[in-house]
Amino acid sequence: MNQIRHVDLKGEAVTTTDTYREEPDSFARLLPWLLLTAGFAFVYIPTFIDLFRTLWSTDQNAHGPIVLAVGAWFLYFKARQIHADELVVCKPAPLAGGVTLGVGLLLYVIGRSQAFYLFEVGSIIPVLAGVVLVLFGKAVLRRLWFALFFLFFMIPLPGSIIDAMTQPMKIAVSWGAEHVLYALGYPIARNGVVLNIGQYQLLVADACAGLNSLFTLEALGLLYMNVMRHESAFRNVLLAVLIVPISFASNLIRVVVLALITFHLGDDAGQGFLHGFSGMVLFITALLLIIGVDSVLRAGAAFRHRERAA
Repeated sequence: MNQIRHVDLKGEAVTTTDTYREEPDSFARLLPWLLLTAGFAFVYIPTFIDLFRTLWSTDQNAHGPIVLAVGAWFLYFKARQIHADELVVCKPAPLAGGVTLGVGLLLYVIGRSQAFYLFEVGSIIPVLAGVVLVLFGKAVLRRLWFALFFLFFMIPLPGSIIDAMTQPMKIAVSWGAEHVLYALGYPIARNGVVLNIGQYQLLVADACAGLNSLFTLEALGLLYMNVMRHESAFRNVLLAVLIVPISFASNLIRVVVLALITFHLGDDAGQGFLHGFSGMVLFITALLLIIGVDSVLRAGAAFRHRERAA
């Protein structure tokens, strides 16, 4: 209730009352989101702790935390865009959302009880999709599809799949490093994935095969294309395909550089700080190559457009 004093036509002060609807306080608006966040944290924080202690602490799955952090940021970024877009119609779909959420929770229970990370971590995607459907509907989910798809890259793959994918890549990187170093005049020989350069013997491990950087670069490359919003589907597909040879080339350069460091500075230098630093530098180089290739494709598209206009 609110009292209002005004003056009537006779000049006398009159006090009237007016009713208004109080706006809910900020805590009431945030309470459902706080409960939802608390529930998600209660379910998945133990999973993330286990991953940081096991798989994500290895070179093969070191891309997992990167993808998780970037995916969380991108999900927030898209949510802010949707919130600012007044044309998006929120029409909750409780039935479809409930089924999707139930499937996600079932996958989590199976994966958590059986220590199967493919189901346990992968359940995050249907769980988030189900929550979005229940609260906002299909239109909002369509706007968030890429943010959820991006999280696929953080799911740890079974060891059998990793071994099957890594071995051919290790052989290819070893073969390429052997021929590059031989062309540079270094005493190099290869036996499988073992390189012998001078008095040193180097094993091309799984981390140097490029699977880790391939997943990370592919994820970030797709994110780059989504943010840049290229209209040409052919250009998007071509850039996504070219990320594979870019990743291979960056890892080939890394193996060659480490072999040269070991040959000239010794084994301690090759296996010490320079080993990890070289991986970081070459990963940044690969990202710059992706942007460079995209710039070349953009310039080529602009040139063809000018030719057609002429």
